[in-house]
Amino acid sequence: MMSTVTSKGQVTIPKRVRERLGLHPGDKVSFELDAEGYVRLVNAEAPLPPARSRFAKVRGTLKTGMSTDEIMKLLRPED
Repeated sequence: MMSTVTSKGQVTIPKRVRERLGLHPGDKVSFELDAEGYVRLVNAEAPLPPARSRFAKVRGTLKTGMSTDEIMKLLRPED
C-alpha cells in the first residue's frame, strides 16, 4: 500500500489499514519509530496488545536427537 505525502505533510491512511486498526474519523493515532528506521502506526485510543518479542514466532524447542552433552562437545572444541 502506498500513499502520497501532501505539501502540508498529510497522508491518507489506506482503508484496509484503518479497518485493521479500527480507526474512525476523529480517532487519535501514534507514530512509533524503531531502531531500524521503521515506523509503526498504532491506534492511540485502543488498548495496548501484549508485548511480543520479534523472536516469538520462532521460539520453541529444537529436536536434534542429540543430548545436551553431545551438542556442547560440537560447540566447544577440546583443548
